[in-house]
Amino acid sequence: MSRRILISGASVAGNAAAWWLGRYGHDVTVIERATEFRDGGQNIDVRGVGRDVLKRMGLDGKALERGTGEEGTAWVNADNSIAAEFANKELESDGPTAELEILRGDLAKLLYESARSHVKYRFGITIKNIQDGAASAAVTFSNGESESFDLVIIAEGVGSATRELVFKGENDPRWMDLTIAYFTIPRSPQDDRLWRWYNAPGGRSISLRPDTHGTTRANFAIQEVANGEQKWDETQQKAYMRERFSDAGWQAHRIIAGMEKTDDFYFDVQRQVRMKRWSKGHVVLTGDAAWCATPLAGTGATLSLTGACVLAGELELNRDTAAALSAYEQALRPMVEHGQDVPKIGTRLMHPRSRLGIHLLHSTLNVASKPTIRDFFASKFLSNQPKSPDLSRYPMPSN
Repeated sequence: MSRRILISGASVAGNAAAWWLGRYGHDVTVIERATEFRDGGQNIDVRGVGRDVLKRMGLDGKALERGTGEEGTAWVNADNSIAAEFANKELESDGPTAELEILRGDLAKLLYESARSHVKYRFGITIKNIQDGAASAAVTFSNGESESFDLVIIAEGVGSATRELVFKGENDPRWMDLTIAYFTIPRSPQDDRLWRWYNAPGGRSISLRPDTHGTTRANFAIQEVANGEQKWDETQQKAYMRERFSDAGWQAHRIIAGMEKTDDFYFDVQRQVRMKRWSKGHVVLTGDAAWCATPLAGTGATLSLTGACVLAGELELNRDTAAALSAYEQALRPMVEHGQDVPKIGTRLMHPRSRLGIHLLHSTLNVASKPTIRDFFASKFLSNQPKSPDLSRYPMPSN
């Protein structure tokens, strides 16, 4: 049964859903707020069932080829010496750095390039209104045009405006007491293939991570209760980070200088999306708009890929759309709830407020990185593997 489907959002979740639905033979249109495809963004990783989904799509090898080449994670001192290190080559399974580390934009672009031969893309357009009816949903776009669809999939971000049009006030966010600014800076000769994590007193951390584009991906993080900073404009947000990290030490001055000139500054107060339902009539949520677990969970890309596969698979198995959406939620919610089960105390432990706390953190990680216990510690405490649905239920597309 072919359906006319609209997907709002052309990042990982939206493009993955488009790939599956287009190949199942549905009439799919993807809209995106940006005027052209956005291929920027920071490091994400794909683990476990997420890798299984990519293999079913025939894209796992290509994703590995586009990976960042990150070789492990190191916690460093102010002089850049390593206090503790988890190297990929020494671990039996994924640790804080997964085998498949890739930039968000590079994964989204891979999915987009593979999906666009089967679906239509429209850039520079958003949804202004959705009127759900008995047989379809009538959508009014930002350009004034209106169309009807059998299903509307909202695959936007954590702050999805379209979600609020349909599920107004239903999101009960869980605030994670962590504010992060992500951006790209020029690569330095001292930058290597490690994710280098530096802690400064006051619950602050700085990260530098490699990419394959000749640049370095940086972030500033502050562990504290949110106070609406996500609503500030970019100038205020940069000034805030500049003030908070000017005395942090390590490479803070270099990174602040790079932040001032970057063109991809992204600032967010971390919070999970908690929805009691993911569908209403002919509208369904997927990806971060439905369940954002935050980067702290390390499962965002894996959940997006798996969610797209499950949603498309249930629509293929069920002629009744309502039954398909119910089955999608039933199959995926246990995985989402497991992925969101991130204890907030972990954020505080990884962002000590005193020099003594930093010393204790480094000492603990150093002991945990020793050969006798590093695999157990990395898999138990530094890598979150959520429960996954049975993908074998879903047929492979014929085209």
